[in-house]
Order: sequence, then structure tokens, then C-alpha cells
Amino acid sequence: MLPKTVFEQASKAVLNYNNTGLSILEMGHRTKAFQAIMDEARLLVKELMGLDDDHEVLFLHGGASTQFMQVPMNLLNDNETAAYADTGVWSSKALKEAKLYGKVDVVCSSKDANYNYIPKNFSVPANAKYFHLTTNNTIYGTQWQSIPKVSVPLVADMCSDIFSRQRDFNSFALIYAGAQKNMGPAGVNLVVVNKNILGKVDRALPTIMDYRNHIKEGSMLNTPPVFAVYVSLLTLQWLKQQGGIDAIEKINNQKAEMLYNAIDSSALFKATAVKEDRSKMNVCFVMKDASLEKQFLDFAEQRGIYGVKGHRSVGGFRASLYNALPLTSVAYLTDVMREFEKDH
Repeated sequence: MLPKTVFEQASKAVLNYNNTGLSILEMGHRTKAFQAIMDEARLLVKELMGLDDDHEVLFLHGGASTQFMQVPMNLLNDNETAAYADTGVWSSKALKEAKLYGKVDVVCSSKDANYNYIPKNFSVPANAKYFHLTTNNTIYGTQWQSIPKVSVPLVADMCSDIFSRQRDFNSFALIYAGAQKNMGPAGVNLVVVNKNILGKVDRALPTIMDYRNHIKEGSMLNTPPVFAVYVSLLTLQWLKQQGGIDAIEKINNQKAEMLYNAIDSSALFKATAVKEDRSKMNVCFVMKDASLEKQFLDFAEQRGIYGVKGHRSVGGFRASLYNALPLTSVAYLTDVMREFEKDH
């Protein structure tokens, strides 16, 4: 979901960017105008995340699935081992790709309970090249509430909770996130990387896959997704205007608390994730009587609520509370849930 002001600004730019007479869609990426967009977007990421000088910000092509291979390609030699946490579909896909470039040690997994919790009490071997985790699991509605302290470089897939909550972002060696949840439209991928971890693998890297080349060229190694970067910039500007990550985290906590309270107090609905691991971004819940689920989806659609059907591997419902979703929308959903419960 994107803020209304971002839609308004982006739609104007499609017709006429900054009174240049050019559409943002036809603007050359080597122009001064777009260079200013890219520069500001990268600087805003650094500002909002409080990044130090060792961390570089990149806007790259593709979604996070590209990073499943690009991370181990850049960080892991064939004879080395990377540690992975398996907490859902996306983390399992990431570790599958890593096996193409080195050894993988799955140090913890919640697969035994259909990924409805975040593993605890595990250790990461000191000889691991890095430890990879997925901070928020969209399908199962779980989230790492605190990031484990490890002695090896920390790599995080933050696709679905980037910019939604404050963390010590400098403690991560590499962060990646597709823009399409909290930062912009699909088609661009944010990578934040500590440059000191690069250049240590023996393999020859394709030019386009080497993070160092993208750093050197300021995310302009090849033609960037101009429109997606521009909308991401607008969204980052909006986030700064809201008060930054600290401010949006407070609102996100309110939204999640409102919806989980409605679920927990309900006679019909129940949450699927273990309570202490519940996601603030993706609230997954089911009906205690599964035969009513189709009725509720129809009931919700009749009242203008769409897209709350849960993933097929979990069933039930999923409400995504991304940054731009207003508190009023969550209040409306809970009202509809109570209305349905009253009728059933």
C-alpha cells in the first residue's frame, strides 16, 4: 500500500515531471534530473536507517528472489558454510539457492509446526561465513521481535517489514528488501551492504552480480528501474514527514494491537501464530469453525474489504498492516468482524 500523496505526486510526474515537459516514464537515467532522484533516495535510506559510512545503499533490479542467489554468490566460497534460519517459504527458498554456491547449515527451523513460531535457543557456528534470517514471514504471520546476537556477519531479508520498526541497522552486514511492501512499487530491490564484507570470494563474479560494481557506479551500473526508484523516493519522503521509523513504528504497534485484541476477544476468530512471535505487519487468523470462512470473505467483500484471504498453506485470513495503511482501515476491519460475529 502506498500513501495517497505518493499516488498524487507520481501521477503528476507521469504526465509532466517537475515542469520539464517530460514524463518520468520517458526520462533518461543519465540525466541530471534522475541522478538527483537516485542520490536523494540513497541518502534518505541512510538517514532514516541511521547508517554509518561503512554501509552502502543500492537500488537494484528485480525482487528479493534475485538476492537469494546474489548474497551467497558474493559472500560464500564453495568450501565454506553459511548458517540459515528456516522460518517459512521465503527463507527456505533462500537457503536452497545458497546451496548452489557453498554449504548450508540450517541452524534452526519452525517447519515442524507449519512455521507458526520463531525458533529460540539455537547457536550459530563461529566458522559460518554469515547467518541469514527473514525478519518477517508474510505467509505465516510471524516476526523476529528481537534479532539474535551472533559472532558472524548478519544477513537479513527484510522485504515485508523494512522501515516499519526501529532496529540497529548497522549491526547487519547485508539487508535486502523488495520495495513492494513498505517502500514503493514492484520492480526495484533495496540492498544495504557493509562494503567491508565484499571481495572475499574466490569465484569470478558476473559484472552485473558483483555488489562492488554497483557501489562504484552509484546504482547506475545498468539502466535502473526509473519509475520504481522515483516512487520509492516519494515514499521515503513521506516516511520522513511522518517522523521517520520511530513514529511509524508506534502507529504500526497500534494497528497490530487493535486487530489482535479483536481476534483474541472473539468467539469466532483465532490467531495462528504463537503470541510472542506475532507479526506487526501480517496478521494471520482463522475461523474456529472453518465452514464459516467463505461466508466471512463474502461478507467482507460486500463491505469493501478485499485481499484478506490467507495463503493456501495456512488458510483463513491475512490482513497486511503495511506502513501506509491507516489506523481507520484496521478499525473498520474489526467492526466488520464484530458485525459478522453478532450475526453468527
